[in-house]
Amino acid sequence: MGSELAEIAIKILLVLGAFALLPLLVGQAEHKVMAHMQGRLGPMYAGGFHGWAQLVADGVKFAQKEDVIPRDADRRIFMIAPGVALVPYLVVLAVIPVGAGQVALDLGIGLFFALAVMGIGVIGAIMAGWASANKYSLIGGMRVAAQLMSYELPMVFAASSVAMAAGTLSLSGIVDEWRWWWLPWQAIGGVVFFVAGLAELRRPPFDMPVADSEIIFGPYTEYGGLRFALFLLAEYAGIVVLCALTTVLFLGGWNGPFMSADLGWLWTLTKVLALAFVVIWLRVSYPRMREDQLQKLAWGFLVPLALAQLALTGVVKVMITS
Repeated sequence: MGSELAEIAIKILLVLGAFALLPLLVGQAEHKVMAHMQGRLGPMYAGGFHGWAQLVADGVKFAQKEDVIPRDADRRIFMIAPGVALVPYLVVLAVIPVGAGQVALDLGIGLFFALAVMGIGVIGAIMAGWASANKYSLIGGMRVAAQLMSYELPMVFAASSVAMAAGTLSLSGIVDEWRWWWLPWQAIGGVVFFVAGLAELRRPPFDMPVADSEIIFGPYTEYGGLRFALFLLAEYAGIVVLCALTTVLFLGGWNGPFMSADLGWLWTLTKVLALAFVVIWLRVSYPRMREDQLQKLAWGFLVPLALAQLALTGVVKVMITS
C-alpha cells in the first residue's frame, strides 16, 4: 500500500512539474522565434545573453499590475474563469503517455476523456467574456463559442479515425498499435486534428476572439495582472496538450529509431517541441482570418476531409481484417 501511494505521489509531482515547465518553455520559445523571424529586438536583450530573462520580466510585470474587477461584472464568474481555462489542461496531461508504461493515469477511454476535458478549458474564455459586463468581451466570448461549435466536430472525427484504426480508445493502446505506414494513412486526419486544435485554442490565424484591432482583446479585455497571466498560461498549456495529443495519435508517440524503449519519452518530447515550433511559425506567417473564412474552413473543408479520413480508415481496416 505504501509503495502504491509513493508511486501515485511521484506521478502527480511529475505531471505538475511538466505542467509548470513546458508551457513556460513554449512561451520563451515564442519570444525568441518571433524575435528572429520578425526582427524584434526587444526580446533579445532582457537579461543579457539572448534575452534569457524576457519571461522573468513578463512575470514581474504581471505581478505588479493592479487586479481590477469591473463594477457591473459577475464577480464570482469573473474570478473563477481563469482557473476554468487553465486547470483542464493539467487534467489532460495526466492521461497522455510519454513512454511505454509512462503515464500518470491510463484510462481505457483516454482519448475521449482528453477531448472532453479540453472543451471545458474553452468554456473558461466564454465565461470571461460573459462575466466582464463589456460588450467587446461579450462579442469575443460569442466568437469563442462559435469556434468551439465549429471545430469540435472535425477534431473528434479525426481522432475517431485513429481510434478506429487502432481498435481502442486508450492513448497508450493507440501508440502500441501505431506503425510507420500510418503516417500517410492518417495524414489527412492529422492535419485536420492539428488545425482544428489551433482554432479551439484561438491561436493565429484563428485569433478572431482576441482581435486587438477590432474588439480590444476580446474575452480578456477587463482582465489584468495575474488573472490575465493565467489566461496566457492556459494558452501555452493548451499548445503543449494539443502537440502532445497530435504526437500520440498521429506521430507514433514514443516510437522512433536510435533509442531504447526506456528513452522513448525523449522522442515524445522532441515531437511535441517540434510541433510547438510549427504553432509559433504559423503565428508569424499567416494573417488573421475573417469570421466567415473561419466558418467556411471548418464546414466546407475540415468536416468533409475528416469524414473522408473516416471512410478511408474503414475501407483499409476491412481490407486488413478480411
